[in-house]
Amino acid sequence: MGNDTSHFRMTKLRRTANAVIGGFIKYGVSPPDTQLLTTRGRKSGFLRTTPVSLVENEQGRFLVAPYGEVDWVRNIRKDRYATLRHGGWIELISVVEVDPERAAPVLREYVNHPRAAVVGPYFTAAPDSPLDRFVDEAASHPVFEIVRSTTVRI
Repeated sequence: MGNDTSHFRMTKLRRTANAVIGGFIKYGVSPPDTQLLTTRGRKSGFLRTTPVSLVENEQGRFLVAPYGEVDWVRNIRKDRYATLRHGGWIELISVVEVDPERAAPVLREYVNHPRAAVVGPYFTAAPDSPLDRFVDEAASHPVFEIVRSTTVRI
């Protein structure tokens, strides 16, 4: 974490890492907050899947976009629904994008998780920054609250 945020690029190495991580998640060999998010492509209509980490706390369940406005963010903004998968469970979710004030504590919790080693460079606020710094971060890191879900075993 620091003042120089990096710009996210989907490289060949990142695609390979996502595929490996996705395989573990698909078979349930990952922490429960790590899920496979599948959205429908807003232009192509094809299903797109990427690993994500959820934030779940007393305020609700949230998807955080640590790399900014990437494809899954644009896709979920269009449809407002997606699926999450972990092991043999698939959850159909509906989401709403939250405002910066509601997003701020979620973003702070997100960067205070061990995952911060990977996503930290994409944030300007440090884990111990005041909440108003995370309000500012919300413009660069969309947060979606899961407002409805249905889970099925596959």
